[in-house]
Amino acid sequence: MIEIQVINDSSEIIFYNMPDLPVKIIHPKLSDYPGMRVMCHWHEDIELIYIVSGEMNYEINGKTVRLPENSLLFVNARQLHYGFRAAADDCDFICVLFHPSMLRVSDSLFQRTAEPVIDNEAIEYLLFEADDTDDYRSVSRCIRETAALCEQAAPGYEWSVIGNLSRIWSVILRSCGEMPLGTDNARFEDRQIQREMVSYIFSHFAEPLTLEEIAAVGSVSRSKCCLIFKKYLGESPVSFVNSYRLEKSCLELRNTGRSITEIALRCGFNHSSYFTKMFQRKFGCTPSDYRQRFSDP
Repeated sequence: MIEIQVINDSSEIIFYNMPDLPVKIIHPKLSDYPGMRVMCHWHEDIELIYIVSGEMNYEINGKTVRLPENSLLFVNARQLHYGFRAAADDCDFICVLFHPSMLRVSDSLFQRTAEPVIDNEAIEYLLFEADDTDDYRSVSRCIRETAALCEQAAPGYEWSVIGNLSRIWSVILRSCGEMPLGTDNARFEDRQIQREMVSYIFSHFAEPLTLEEIAAVGSVSRSKCCLIFKKYLGESPVSFVNSYRLEKSCLELRNTGRSITEIALRCGFNHSSYFTKMFQRKFGCTPSDYRQRFSDP
């Protein structure tokens, strides 16, 4: 089971798995995450997703993108995003994350060919549907090769990974050539407020939380708070709080021997009966059944 770890500003802590390079490459299934849903987060890294089999929905700043088999997704740095189930079947995918510093071959080249994309708030993501274009074939091949290279870890494979990421970026740069410059100031401000409110929830989920408190963190009214959550996360603030608490409870159930009542209290639920009811509604089983499932050999 995979855990997304975040810090107080709701950005993900990236544990790079390549020696000497700020690159992380994983090949999971969506079922490796609690409830077949990746926790909402953001990071400074650039993210690439390639769907090997199945399909997935991906939410980016309130926009839902369907990712069918063999599709590719580029998610720009600092975007609020998460993936979740799109169908009954599982989804097998490759995820590549790399820090923008990987593109800093020289300062002038970085300023001319990387910053205009990374710092453009209008460029949130790019979707590459499976087709016969040279760009799609190039990016899909590079992602698959990069995953294979990391698995084999032959001497000097890091240089091949660097080459693949450079080829991918050249395609992204061309694809972004016609994208608009600048940003919608109102939308940008809403996204900043959203990050602040989500960060507060991540830091205080174990405590009693009210809609008034969450709205106050973003310096907005209760109604504006609800509108922002609905727009960017597709659910109400209260629903988001409960979802996050339930995700944290899954980690407690798998990784500790604490009682159900203790876990409920540690995750912000005042009553174990209410916790069990919410858990069963979200995951289709009781907390005890969930724990037993992961304790079985």
